[in-house]
Amino acid sequence: MNDLLIELLTHANGPLEGKRIKNISVITGGSTHQSWQIELSNGERIFAKTAAKKQLPMFTFEVNGLIALKKFSNPKLLTIPEPIGITSTDEITCLLIPWIEFNRSTQSFLGSGLAELHKTSSAHNPDSFGWNENGFLGGSPQLPGWDDNWGNCFTKLRLRPQIICAQKWGLNIDNIDLLLSFISEKIQRHNPTPSLVHGDLWGGNIAIDRKGRGVLFDPAVWWADREVDIAMTRLFGGFDKNFYTEYSKAWPLQKGSEEREDIYNLYHLLNHANLFGGTYKSESINIINKITQLMNI
Repeated sequence: MNDLLIELLTHANGPLEGKRIKNISVITGGSTHQSWQIELSNGERIFAKTAAKKQLPMFTFEVNGLIALKKFSNPKLLTIPEPIGITSTDEITCLLIPWIEFNRSTQSFLGSGLAELHKTSSAHNPDSFGWNENGFLGGSPQLPGWDDNWGNCFTKLRLRPQIICAQKWGLNIDNIDLLLSFISEKIQRHNPTPSLVHGDLWGGNIAIDRKGRGVLFDPAVWWADREVDIAMTRLFGGFDKNFYTEYSKAWPLQKGSEEREDIYNLYHLLNHANLFGGTYKSESINIINKITQLMNI
């Protein structure tokens, strides 16, 4: 694989044309790709992700997401990797981004930086919720489309496709339309403004760099209620109290945000249930039951 990767990266018009690769090391990959550290003869290091050629749209979506996040981020608080490029053969595709050294430190800048990203982007929002291209959440498709009503957008483009998919493993909802209508009205009630969100904000997609700045990567971006990002940070853990303190100082969440967390995290739990099964199925059912009980009050 190393020889194939070297040929892919250094061929004429390749992203590393004219540069000599000194070493390639395998590092931990994800469920859809393999990751590498590439060291050049000049000492420069690069992070590379490889996957089957069919994953090219996923890498393209990731690149566009990083570019969008960088546009609205404060570089004093957040580090957003700037993609070097994507290259492909008939068999594999490869995404290159600069190598970033991580550090164990407080998440204060991560919290304030994310709040500023959300706030700055909301001031320049497209007046609708959604995204203009096919996206991905892990290995699942994330539908494109736009709607100026947040409740309609979230239920139509995010929840409904996951619920339909979950019926394959046995999820049974008596009246899907009634459930989604209730959810739509509930989350639309606080009338959020569109913000650019990371979209897959769990502990595995964030880090702290050597200067203490927050690092965001592997995004699943779209224009949404900013609460979807904060809700997911509480789903799997990995975020310290400084993150939440500094986020709240920079831009406090609206009243009732805790009541919407389960709804927003249902999207991610259903996605995990559809991809991996296991206890994610029962967790999804538990949240649906909680929402159903609210409907009957």
